[in-house]
Amino acid sequence: MPMQAIKRIAILTSGGDAPGMNAAVRAATRAALARGWEMHGVRNGYAGLITDAIEPLHARDVGGIIQRGGTVLGSARSAEFATDAGRSQALANLQRRGIDALIVIGGNGSQTGAGVLNNAGFAVVGVASTVDNDLVGSDVTIGVDTAVNITVEAIDRLRTTGSSHKRAFLVETMGRNCGYIALMAGIAGGAEVIAIPECEVEPQEVAERLRAAYQRGKTHALVVVAEGARHGAQAIVRHVAEHRAEVGFGLRVTTLGHVVRGGAPTAGDRILATRLGSAAVDQLARGASGASAGVLVGVRGGEIITTPLADVAGKTKGVNQELLELARVLAQ
Repeated sequence: MPMQAIKRIAILTSGGDAPGMNAAVRAATRAALARGWEMHGVRNGYAGLITDAIEPLHARDVGGIIQRGGTVLGSARSAEFATDAGRSQALANLQRRGIDALIVIGGNGSQTGAGVLNNAGFAVVGVASTVDNDLVGSDVTIGVDTAVNITVEAIDRLRTTGSSHKRAFLVETMGRNCGYIALMAGIAGGAEVIAIPECEVEPQEVAERLRAAYQRGKTHALVVVAEGARHGAQAIVRHVAEHRAEVGFGLRVTTLGHVVRGGAPTAGDRILATRLGSAAVDQLARGASGASAGVLVGVRGGEIITTPLADVAGKTKGVNQELLELARVLAQ
């Protein structure tokens, strides 16, 4: 179905916050204003659509936010949006305000919601944003570069103190269902062991690798674990402690938690977010046909691409298993 001429659009951030979301909001807002459109910001994600927490955004409203982490629009989980009544209220509020299209910045759950609204006949374009980098439709998503760099910085600092005391450190980073952060940070940080949800590592194997590192004369060792790994930090620590004399190293734990996604966005994330935010507006501007909406804007091979939201919803992208083997080889 052909889209009507765009005059007014809205933008929201949803799901877990990711460094770079603000840069995407800024880019989309100014790109829309440059076309003579009105931009409205939705507070607190899909919950804000239901409560009508929608307000105009002007060029100055998004000034000075490109360097800020998190999201100035706020984000919230909304159980009500999962109901027919909640979605009907959200659509009614958008239509009452004369909003023609919506941009949704977020990850898997957020883009599933975007697809539902688009299927209901409302024009929606998604922007790929999640620190987990598990979203189908983009090689890399907003927030990933920052999250990996924060984890690597922590690893580097722990390496310094570990060498001073001949200790091993276990770093637990974010990654409930996807181990991308742990994998990339572990490789970049020279970890001896990387444990992620996609590839099980038994506590006994961790202990054996630490013992081998100790016997090779290493002054420290590093274990990087994604929070969603089946054998998590506590199980590994207990096993290593029980075999302390054999392992050689004492093992200490640092849990990074939400620190990983709470930093100022890196230059890489700011640029990616700026490109994707602007591209979302460009996609809506192509609106000669309904095919210009109902898509996720992402990047592949350095180029902007679009993927139908129907092909994104309910799916996740795995990690490159070959990189795990590379990490093991390099940990000699």
